[in-house]
Amino acid sequence: MNLATHIQTLGRGPGRSRSLSREEARDAMEIILSKTAAPEAVGALLMLMRYRGETAPEIAGFTDALRVDVQNWTGLPVALDWPSYAAGRTRGAPLFLLAAKLVASAGYPVLLHGWNSHQLAVASVRAGLADLGIAQAHTPAKAKALLQRDAIVYVPAEALHAPALDLLRLRDDLGLRSCLNTVLRMLNPADAPAMVQGVFHPSYRDLQSDAAEILGQTSLSVIKGGGGEFERHPGKSLTLMGLRKGARFETIVPELVNASRRLHEPTLPPVCLSALWHGAQEDPFATACVIGTATLALMTCDLEVDAAREAAQDLWACRSVRSAA
Repeated sequence: MNLATHIQTLGRGPGRSRSLSREEARDAMEIILSKTAAPEAVGALLMLMRYRGETAPEIAGFTDALRVDVQNWTGLPVALDWPSYAAGRTRGAPLFLLAAKLVASAGYPVLLHGWNSHQLAVASVRAGLADLGIAQAHTPAKAKALLQRDAIVYVPAEALHAPALDLLRLRDDLGLRSCLNTVLRMLNPADAPAMVQGVFHPSYRDLQSDAAEILGQTSLSVIKGGGGEFERHPGKSLTLMGLRKGARFETIVPELVNASRRLHEPTLPPVCLSALWHGAQEDPFATACVIGTATLALMTCDLEVDAAREAAQDLWACRSVRSAA
């Protein structure tokens, strides 16, 4: 089968077109990765899926194909997969990295992976990694060593699956995002038992939950997060969706503080991640964001709500002592 066949399936016209099955989507991605398809055909397929609205079987099929190429990352000692693929045009400091450090210090090793376009250097995820001493790994062996040492590591998308990143970056040529934003969030290269995901548009919460269920994921939390990341606004209630023990769930999580403001307010002094972590800067709102995000992540790792909240608060309270030890 060639890519034209799948394009015809998607674009025949009213009453004749349909979405791809999981198997067809996997075949389409395998053809794309083989580099035998014309660039125009690749763009046509991705934009037809964008126009129609990608489905959970299509996301699962694309993910199936990409996972073949990341099998050497499978088996790393990871408890929580934490993807970061938001564009981040309007966001401030990536506070979710502090939450990830808390989760790691609780004994749940975290694999961060991603790529973030359009971010200013001062607010970028990778600048935040350096600020907090979270190391990057470009090979599975290095990632394993860092996980054993720090219980947290970041793997750049270009090291994880460079061809998939090239497809993601077609947004620069096509002018629109493609389903690769969702697919890379679903990749879970280490096959971690738990995953967290943030989305910018609420409709993608269902899509990612459905795709994860098809892929056999057992624990997943999805929220509409700051800048599309898994980062909660502490002054707003939020809808938490995903999977628990393989079954779909949805619940409302109440606000943590009384605050009417944006998560990242440009009129206020910027947050320095390192200063906040070490206590040199005090920012109650940012602190509530970190603790609240860590609570949701710990819940994804099977802690009950109250236990997760108490653990996140205690970990934050002793972080300076822990980091200085």
